[in-house]
Amino acid sequence: MKKEQNGNSKMSNPWISLWIAIIISVFLFEMYGYMTTQGESQMLSYNHFKNRVEQNLIKEIWIDGDQVTASLKRPMEEGPKYVKTTLPPFEDKAFLHMLEQNRIDIHVRSQKESGFWSSLLLMLPFLLFLGFIFYSSYRLRKQMGDIGGGGGLFDFMRAPAKKYNKEKISVTFDDVAGVENAKIELNEVVDFLKNPEKYKKIGAKIPRGILLTGAPGTGKTLLAKAVAGEAEVPFFSISGSEFVEMFVGVGAARVRDLFKKAKSEAPSIIFIDEIDSVGRARGAGIGGGHDEKEQTLNQILAEMDGFETEEQVVVIAATNRPDVLDFALLRPGRFDRKIILTLPDIHAREKILAIHMRHIPQDNSVDLNRLAKICIGFSGADLANLVNEGAMHAVRENKQKVSYTDLLYARDRILLGIEQEFVLDEKDKQRVAVHESGHVLAALLLAHADPIQKVSIIPRGQALGMTEQLPLKDIKNLPKSYLLDKIGVMLGGRVAESILLGDISSGAANDLKEATKLATHMVSQWGMSELLGPVYYQKGEEHVFLGREMAMAKDFSEATAKLIDEEVRRIITDKEEEVSNLLEKHKKDILVLSDHLMEKEIMYADEIKSLLNLANSNNTCNF
Repeated sequence: MKKEQNGNSKMSNPWISLWIAIIISVFLFEMYGYMTTQGESQMLSYNHFKNRVEQNLIKEIWIDGDQVTASLKRPMEEGPKYVKTTLPPFEDKAFLHMLEQNRIDIHVRSQKESGFWSSLLLMLPFLLFLGFIFYSSYRLRKQMGDIGGGGGLFDFMRAPAKKYNKEKISVTFDDVAGVENAKIELNEVVDFLKNPEKYKKIGAKIPRGILLTGAPGTGKTLLAKAVAGEAEVPFFSISGSEFVEMFVGVGAARVRDLFKKAKSEAPSIIFIDEIDSVGRARGAGIGGGHDEKEQTLNQILAEMDGFETEEQVVVIAATNRPDVLDFALLRPGRFDRKIILTLPDIHAREKILAIHMRHIPQDNSVDLNRLAKICIGFSGADLANLVNEGAMHAVRENKQKVSYTDLLYARDRILLGIEQEFVLDEKDKQRVAVHESGHVLAALLLAHADPIQKVSIIPRGQALGMTEQLPLKDIKNLPKSYLLDKIGVMLGGRVAESILLGDISSGAANDLKEATKLATHMVSQWGMSELLGPVYYQKGEEHVFLGREMAMAKDFSEATAKLIDEEVRRIITDKEEEVSNLLEKHKKDILVLSDHLMEKEIMYADEIKSLLNLANSNNTCNF
């Protein structure tokens, strides 16, 4: 039956195209005749036209209502071939008698024929638009062939979801690393879809909806596919933005169609990616909500409430903005279970790298544990990209296997960008070397700063130089002393410029931005200010178009806002003064390090410490 429907839809398109071609051809033919006579004819008054008839200069005439067109017997070489006039509103019997006397052929177009072509011309735009709708419907059905056939004008109201059967899904939990807790929770869903009877016997109900939240690239979509691969059930995947179209009501119709398909093939899984595009809190943001999006959200809420007990359909949704979702969507009975995916720690990163390196030829220099340690803050998608960039670099270098050097190059490219082609002059190069040396000395001298990994004055991306620090461990909780020293390291470059060069430059713009941002969080949200105390002040957390800030009352006064600004300024200036005092005592070390950087352009931790004789510095990061 499905093949017949698909066949009919394929046949319908040529017929539609044929009718459109016929209509356009007739229209063009009529327009050609009209334009031809227009270009070769002359408009005459009724009296002058009658004079031409009396002089026997007319060969034949065409009468269409009150319009008369006549061809001349002996047209001049450069003159018109036709003459035209308009009949008077009264009957002129002498004119007809004159035509008969001169034996002029008379052609009269009936009112029905004339009206038909006039109506056709008026209806042509509508017919063309209708043909376009039919053609678009055909194209959409062709794209949706993997989830069922069907035909008709309103196929655009069907859900454009992609359906994956168990034969098409090759992803399992073995292909997902770093989210062990999430896999444990999702194993219950898999077991329910495989063996629903044992849950029904004891009266347990599986969660109707599962919400996967986390930063971009943490594996939400991959985990949803793994659930479908483990359960071996039909998997319907759609993005939240695919529900909404320009026509009002299409989103709700697509939701009904999607849930209808999933119920007909139960047990099954519906996966809605980026659900925040349609599930945003109703009326949130500037200007209120979008009616079409709200109708789509209302239909999702109704469908999830409409599940019967025996219906084995699980809805999995993913978003990285759970804070903007409508509260009705998050209540028990809809999305009962919420799973938070965090950035992987060092052990998870090593497992993820191992998965992506399974099919990559590699030499003995590759150390995934060492690589995982220097990739702090990388998501699963970042690690996959790192492996791919490393493989591409190996190909560019004409290597047969990927080396550790290739992977390091890929990491630097992801973090900092590619090396720039321009060359700094000696004066700018010296300033960059002094600036980066200030960061290095501050990191070595401050007790709670992260250890130095390397420093470079090779321009990469938008940065003219960089100082890289490597924490000894993944820090889950940030002490105040650690945060203050982090700000101190950020200010080290600016302070070094001021001490050694007697001037400052715009090179510290990003350092100041990050230092101010960190100090603001310390004061307003982490209660690390003695002046303001252990109070949380919401300040600059969300964009007004994404969250609910516009609808929320301001939770602090203007006087408090002034105190916050003053406290942020005090933290930064106090730390700058402390770093300035430290670097004043180590001017020679800054000069030595900057001179070596001018020569070598890149230096690593061991080389820096042996050069400055600071191997026994306080940089232990113990807290």
